Amino acid sequence: MPDVGEGLTEAEILKWYVQPGDTVTDGQVVCEVETAKAAVELPIPYDGVVHELRFPEGTTVDVGEVIISVDVAPGAAAEQPQTAQPAAEEPAAKDSAGEAEPQGRQPVLVGYGVAATSTKRRPRKQPAAAQPAAAALQGELNGRAGTATAAQAAPAAPTAVAPAGAPAGPRPLAKPPVRKLAKDLGVDLATVTPTGPDGIVTREDVHAAVSLAAASIAAPAAVPVPAAAPQPEPQQQPEAVVAGGARETRIPIKGVRKATAQAMVGSAFTAPHVTEFVTVDVTRTMRLVEELKSDKDMAGLRVNPLLLVAKALLVAIRRNPGINASWDEAAQEIVVKHYVNLGIAAATPRGLIVPNIKDAHAKTLPELSQALSELVATAREGKTTPAAMQGGTVTITNVGVFGVDTGTPILNPGESAILAVGAIKPQPWVHKGKVKPRQVTTLALSFDHRLVDGELGSKVLADVAAVLEQPKRLITWA
Repeated sequence: MPDVGEGLTEAEILKWYVQPGDTVTDGQVVCEVETAKAAVELPIPYDGVVHELRFPEGTTVDVGEVIISVDVAPGAAAEQPQTAQPAAEEPAAKDSAGEAEPQGRQPVLVGYGVAATSTKRRPRKQPAAAQPAAAALQGELNGRAGTATAAQAAPAAPTAVAPAGAPAGPRPLAKPPVRKLAKDLGVDLATVTPTGPDGIVTREDVHAAVSLAAASIAAPAAVPVPAAAPQPEPQQQPEAVVAGGARETRIPIKGVRKATAQAMVGSAFTAPHVTEFVTVDVTRTMRLVEELKSDKDMAGLRVNPLLLVAKALLVAIRRNPGINASWDEAAQEIVVKHYVNLGIAAATPRGLIVPNIKDAHAKTLPELSQALSELVATAREGKTTPAAMQGGTVTITNVGVFGVDTGTPILNPGESAILAVGAIKPQPWVHKGKVKPRQVTTLALSFDHRLVDGELGSKVLADVAAVLEQPKRLITWA
């Protein structure tokens, strides 16, 4: 699994385009994977015949794991098939000719990957009795009466229980994603029985430890129950049980949903959020939308209220540049951006993503319309690249398309503000001294109060509302 950049540590295999026995050429796309940010097609860097697919579709694989092997010399029986991507942080393997395979991650995508490095991992050294002893200890911790595996592996080796507070032995071997998983699940890697090569703890080992711990709690070892003993059935089944269907459905948290959850938690508990609201008469803006639809300069382009909201926000940012900034915690600095990468929150089958329009501040209205259309179409097709979701400065989320009046949006991590646009509805409104039906919407602006004070945030929101109320300000304030 190649490193596609952006700090990603794993990816899910969505689809294989080849099968064992197929002939592949250098640069041919062999599979599609979904990272936490986008779906990416992976090309093969070899010519040859597919020897093995290591993981089925739907499997989440750590970066650096070998996912496919290719026989680069099908006619030579003495040679071993080479892996399509050498595993990161693995010791160099040798083929039958004695030549060492390249070490470290090899970038296979244009514009992705990591630079070559000479860093080598320390040799894996483990006492011969370490694994059986660890297995026996794991059995005791999980409340099992005994571990047959440990007994068979070392029948004559006595096991000793370390005193409380004593070190459990050498640091267990595990890759960073596995260590993070164990930390998130509250699992001590020293108590996990490794099943990976050279005694490496795998993701499956961590999940198995969690399952065993839950089983030990549900059935304590102090009350042994024979494995073959049938469990007595209750005399009456609960009436709440639904026949013919499950009452719960469990959905694995991975991909975009997992990344979104982590980002939102980090944002909510890092940046102090403030949200302000304003209700505005956008009747003139809606009239302008209809006029632009028939304008020959906008022929073939998508014109909708979101386009003018985006333009209004860009005008407000130009008048109040301090809102377009970020907080640098390490340097203790506020970084004011002189460009606007405008993020648009998009609901897709893969979850909520926020691609952004690069240098939106420099685009004309037709250019902005075209960029918005391409962004939405790409997102719905699930083809948004990781680069398209990086570097955003401010974001717009249009909750009005769902009939919602407004909301309190959470900042996209690293950004200073996010504007929520509510549903545009006919409402009674005082216009020129009389109550009339007007097109009205509510805007909500959330901002990072560390770098945006109430005055600045209020000015930005008021400017957006003023432009939407009187669209001619797009000209007078430009």
